[in-house]
Amino acid sequence: MIINVGIIGATGHTGEVLIELLLNHPNVRITHLFNSGKSGQDNQVISDVFPKFKHRLELVCTKPDWLKIKKDCDLVFLALPHTVSMKFVPKLLNLGKRVIDLSADYRLNNPSVYEKFYKVVHQDKTSLKEAVYGLPELYRAKIKTAKLLANPGCYPTSIILGLAPLLALNLADLSSIIIDAKSGVSGAGKKLEKEFLFSEIQGDFRAYKVNIHQHAPEINQVLSKIAGKKVDVVFVPHLLPIERGILSTIYLKKAPGAKFKAKNITDLFKKFYKNEPFIRIKAEGVFPRIKDVVKTNFCDIGVKDFGDTIIVISAIDNLLKGASAQAVQNMNIMYKIPEITGLL
Repeated sequence: MIINVGIIGATGHTGEVLIELLLNHPNVRITHLFNSGKSGQDNQVISDVFPKFKHRLELVCTKPDWLKIKKDCDLVFLALPHTVSMKFVPKLLNLGKRVIDLSADYRLNNPSVYEKFYKVVHQDKTSLKEAVYGLPELYRAKIKTAKLLANPGCYPTSIILGLAPLLALNLADLSSIIIDAKSGVSGAGKKLEKEFLFSEIQGDFRAYKVNIHQHAPEINQVLSKIAGKKVDVVFVPHLLPIERGILSTIYLKKAPGAKFKAKNITDLFKKFYKNEPFIRIKAEGVFPRIKDVVKTNFCDIGVKDFGDTIIVISAIDNLLKGASAQAVQNMNIMYKIPEITGLL
């Protein structure tokens, strides 16, 4: 099987990583690359934007051409900033194309919550109702038949995977969850803003958007579905002076009367994720580092039981398992290709 793929938003961080992955995928042909269509964006050969693609991919990145998409694309990846994807999705679906959106535009079920955190009114509430949340470890069955897939955020991926076993088995006190997460600067995209300049982040470390980050409602939404009741976590993100990677440290209390059927909490996590190709559970007393997962699609998890308290530490590459590689993993599932294809 060959999947003809187009990418809209090819010149950003996630677009670059996506191209690299797809060039090495045996079942993919990249047919077209597009920018967001903003005025002032000139046609660019992708190998001029990213010289590493010289003699590997010489497509011109243009504004979206609907006739070319209709003729030459089976699937379109949207590697666009938040609030931009919803301008393209209705047209793509009307053309009968499958869509994987790497922005937040289709992750939140409630459009009023989206408006609160992203400061714009959602323009495509119809498609929003049909979108499938693309966390393979939890929603694989729905992903298989998805026409529109909302690829999860990077922080939510690391956090939800770290908490899912405890919430699914009713072992967590839902009112006690505190998340201390740290991300490399690539998580902010290619913004030309002072706070993300090398001179500003080098040698520094700071918290930001304390308990008001736009990923918080996504985290709460998915965790609430897993738990079957409302979850409202405390979430504090931090900016690390590194390019990529996320380390999330999660603190919580055990649910009153919680009974662990596994011999220890590490064994519980191993059983929960035993069939997942991209989840690695560390041995008892061993915890992941960002270096363990950078440039991979793995989520590494270490857990510790301290009496009534549980500490979970998870690590991912925000550009891979937190974005582009997870999107490719979802593509594999959608097209019934072995899930690890192009990712190991």
